[in-house]
Amino acid sequence: MTGWDSLGEATDPARWIGVAIPIPDPYGAELQRLRRAFGDPLADAIPTHITLLPPTELGGAGELAGVERHLREVADAERPFPITLSGTGTFRPVSPVVFIALAEGADGCEDLQRRVLAGPLARELPFPYHPHVTVAHHLPEEVMDRAYKELAGYEAAFEVQGFSLYEHGPDGVWRPRSHFPVVND
Repeated sequence: MTGWDSLGEATDPARWIGVAIPIPDPYGAELQRLRRAFGDPLADAIPTHITLLPPTELGGAGELAGVERHLREVADAERPFPITLSGTGTFRPVSPVVFIALAEGADGCEDLQRRVLAGPLARELPFPYHPHVTVAHHLPEEVMDRAYKELAGYEAAFEVQGFSLYEHGPDGVWRPRSHFPVVND
């Protein structure tokens, strides 16, 4: 909850956070470069990722500390799991998004997402969870079609070694605030 000083200025302004699995390089950098090449203005504002918690408003630092404790506990109980990215998909016409699909690892993402959305992050989402990597968003239809076709053969594989808490900056850029490595056996 935001507090106010005697001049009416916010003393503990709301924060926007998200939780996601970062796509490791070289794949993350490659997909970000491709997103930029399609003309997506958000390419440099959003690191390449698989969302676990979509943009969520928090009250202030006290709430954020509880979220970080919760995420540390989730990571401590998690193990690495494989992800294989393969081909494209889209949410059109419901949402103007083209994405790289998960051929392997969706179950691991769903399990992790359920644990993240507990405790201080418990909430109902307005849509079913579908793990993916966005490569084009809110672009002209012909550009969305091009992204869908050009990346249809895209493939990459990696092991999830952790997830990150991102914070939305006043400049509109999402930046990692904390990384939570998972436990390796």
